[in-house]
Amino acid sequence: MTGKIELYYWPTPNGWKVSIALEEMGLPYTVKPVNIGRGEQFEPDFLTIAPNNRMPAIIDPDGPDGAPISIFESGAILQYLARKTGQFGGTGERARVEVEQWLMWQMGGVGPMAGQAHHFLKYAPSMEPPQDLPYAKQRYRNEVARLYGVLDKRLADRDYVAGEYSIADMAIWPWAQGWEAQQQDIERFPNMKAWLARVGERPAVRAGKALREDLRSDATKDREAQKIMFGFRDPLAAE
Repeated sequence: MTGKIELYYWPTPNGWKVSIALEEMGLPYTVKPVNIGRGEQFEPDFLTIAPNNRMPAIIDPDGPDGAPISIFESGAILQYLARKTGQFGGTGERARVEVEQWLMWQMGGVGPMAGQAHHFLKYAPSMEPPQDLPYAKQRYRNEVARLYGVLDKRLADRDYVAGEYSIADMAIWPWAQGWEAQQQDIERFPNMKAWLARVGERPAVRAGKALREDLRSDATKDREAQKIMFGFRDPLAAE
């Protein structure tokens, strides 16, 4: 490898997906914090890497054919790193399909639904004026419960979602470990509960989640961060 991977990151569930993967795969990296509460995701230099103004993103100086490559979207990053290292992506086509379908399940379901649950259950009621919306709270609380029911059933006869430990587990775990903030009853999901503990005991998972934990702040008390993070800006405004 010609250099360290640059990880554009903030300590959130989506950021943890990639920090966990880098730790699991033993890839050297440097952290480039992107303070999403201060709008750094909208800076022109970052937008050249991540045009959707979302972290995480990476730059791999040792990309395909030895040329640098930048990648945004956490799922795409996980798939790339799995191919690059030959780890955690499934061995053989059937195994790869198993991994990829559960990765897509996280990207299209658990992440967005749990994220909305966090917003309407925790952040929206703390805004000024408060946005305490019973329909939205119940809608996303219920959908997260439905998804965790799917996960719990899947884990009834296996230790990991795709059979062997994989990038699918790395993608789902950071969101699922936040079940309490999503107002879920973990006792309803005993297989998921055991899986959360099993994955959470891995040294690389602990290291990936702890990465720059000191940067986390409480957006329920930060009005400026709320304006930036929760849509109180013109998305088409010139930077």
